[in-house]
Amino acid sequence: MNGPNWHGLRMTRQRRAILESLRRLESHPTGDEVYRAARRRLPHISLGTVYRNLELLSGRGIIRKLDVAGSQRRFDAKLETHDHIRCLACGRLDDVTLKPRISDAGISRQLPGYQVLGHHLEVVGLCPECRTKRRTPYKDTLARPGNAAAA
Repeated sequence: MNGPNWHGLRMTRQRRAILESLRRLESHPTGDEVYRAARRRLPHISLGTVYRNLELLSGRGIIRKLDVAGSQRRFDAKLETHDHIRCLACGRLDDVTLKPRISDAGISRQLPGYQVLGHHLEVVGLCPECRTKRRTPYKDTLARPGNAAAA
C-alpha cells in the first residue's frame, strides 16, 4: 500500500485513512460510517471525498461495494469469495461462506444466452440478538423478495 503508485492510484492520506477505517470496521459499513471513522484520523476530510474514493476503490477492485436488498449501499474490505447474511429486523450484515459453492461457470451453464459476470448470495433471517428479543418468529411471507415488510 506504500509508494506513489498503488493499483495505478496515488496513495493519498485521504485514501489511506478511508482504507484503514474500512478495514477496521468489520460491520460492512455505509459510506457515512466510513466517513465518521475516517474523520477520527483526518478531521477535515469531506463526505464527498470519502464517497468518491469508495467508488474509485471499488471500481478498481480494491474493495467491494455491496448492493444488498433492504439497505443502503455498504462496503467490504474483504475480497476473498464469501456471501452475506442480513438480519431482517436490525439490518446487521455478516459474512458467511457456504459449501458447496457454485461457480460463475456453473451458473452460466444453467443460464444459456447470459454472460455471467459474477454473482453474490444474500441469506436473510434474524441475527442471534434479534432472535432472542422476538417472541414470535417472522412468517415465511416476510422473507420473500418484493415484500415491503421484509425491506
